[in-house]
Amino acid sequence: MILDLVMAVGSGPMQGFRAPLMTALIAIVVTFLLTPYVRNVAIQKGAVDDPTIDNRRVHTEPIPRWGGLAIYGGIVIAIGVVMPFAYPNTTMFPAYLTAMLVIAGVLVVVGALDDLYQYKAKVQALVLLVAGVAVQFFYGSVGRVQINTLGLPIRGPVAYIALGAFAIPLTALYIFVVTKTMDTIDGVDGLSAGIAAISAGTLVVIAVYSQQPRVAIVAAAISGSALGFLRHNYNPAKIFMGTGGAYVLGFLMACLSIVGALKTAAAVSLIIPLLVFGVPIVDAFIVITRRILSGQPITQADKRHLHHTLLGKGLSQRQTVLILYVAAAALCAVALFVIRGNHV
Repeated sequence: MILDLVMAVGSGPMQGFRAPLMTALIAIVVTFLLTPYVRNVAIQKGAVDDPTIDNRRVHTEPIPRWGGLAIYGGIVIAIGVVMPFAYPNTTMFPAYLTAMLVIAGVLVVVGALDDLYQYKAKVQALVLLVAGVAVQFFYGSVGRVQINTLGLPIRGPVAYIALGAFAIPLTALYIFVVTKTMDTIDGVDGLSAGIAAISAGTLVVIAVYSQQPRVAIVAAAISGSALGFLRHNYNPAKIFMGTGGAYVLGFLMACLSIVGALKTAAAVSLIIPLLVFGVPIVDAFIVITRRILSGQPITQADKRHLHHTLLGKGLSQRQTVLILYVAAAALCAVALFVIRGNHV
């Protein structure tokens, strides 16, 4: 019945959005239902965020983590249900997509362990860089997670620069930056999940209008899962997504943007990620710059993030999150406008 409803809604002008809408709805429901169970498991295993660890925490009571397990479950189940309908007579799970989901699963586990044992920043960076390199070696005729060319907006036809041997490290670095920034902004109830839902939703629109239905389906699963989790994570949060949740959302969106958004408008390919992931990237840039200027190690946690600054101005958590939501939505709207203006 749900499938029939979504298929009916996605008719006419919305036809390209039928499968993504279906995927998002399933992801929302599955993640919403899984999260309370995951919360209980996190409490039993001691995966709880203690606000007394340092002065950066804005919550006052211990909150269970591991929400990333529910997010990942919602994404995988939604994609697994929809793909057979969307691709009945062709490859449902090409090599790059299978690799993305498997590696994301590994990152969920690593993130869950980090929530318990608090790995050093160097260890976390190594894990993300290895994931960014590994995903590039799984590909076929359908697609590949790799930035192998860059389009420069110069006069006349777009100039393409082949990256050659630099493609692998540049792609890994890009995936690392997007993934890590999603983790660093997860400091206020609902912020990271909401930003992920907005960014992934933008990737859905870009993918649909650039005729990349598989990318749209996966992006919809990410957006829907983030929304399903947000119901439990919005202030006052009952559970945090933890390191694993931020890793999964950041890693999958970074990979999708390479397969999808970065290939849709060569002339503005360098601008799109800065807009779609604008808030976390700007936040990371500001924090790193301020740490360098103060002579502090860039990996040392502090209260220089955008959400800390807004909270310091006297705003509540909900007000802070809503302001950053609006900023993210505005940047994503600009991204869609720019892409449309380049005839995508």
